[in-house]
Amino acid sequence: MHYTEKTPKTWSAICIALYLLGIGYMGIDTLPDEFGLWLGLSALFLLLLLPCLAVPISKFIYHRIQIDAQTLRVGRERIPLATIDPASVQAAAAEATTAAQRYAASLNTIDAPVPGLRATDRGAPRLVGGGWGAPMGMDTVVIRTWQGEQLTIATRDRTAFLTALAQATSVPHPSR
Repeated sequence: MHYTEKTPKTWSAICIALYLLGIGYMGIDTLPDEFGLWLGLSALFLLLLLPCLAVPISKFIYHRIQIDAQTLRVGRERIPLATIDPASVQAAAAEATTAAQRYAASLNTIDAPVPGLRATDRGAPRLVGGGWGAPMGMDTVVIRTWQGEQLTIATRDRTAFLTALAQATSVPHPSR
């Protein structure tokens, strides 16, 4: 594996720790006498925990990035490195973005399977990974394939990702 983008787990750890502390505190007064009540409240608070974990799980499924010797894997998609135009990677690396531009780009990157919201319907680059949009705050990188298709990739660390992708695409491939 040449590059794997690490997913932050701080938010998930905080949410799970607060859930466990909360049900543990409730259990001090209710267990063992009111086991059914404690179990019901634990399930009820679990329903509050799940939406808090939905975004980190979604980021893990749809926006995790791995680069190996022959493949760029983003979420559920695999893109052969031989199909990526190295000049577009270099151009993306040369772009400088501010935090405000990063937030604006993530808010405007939508590729939902709804007529009018598809990226191809709006003339925008296709979002890679299987998600319907880029999570707010994640940086987006636009690269091209040799066929001319533009691809948007949501990344947490733009510089490290583009450096690894540039190194991986600069290696000569026999298929070119």
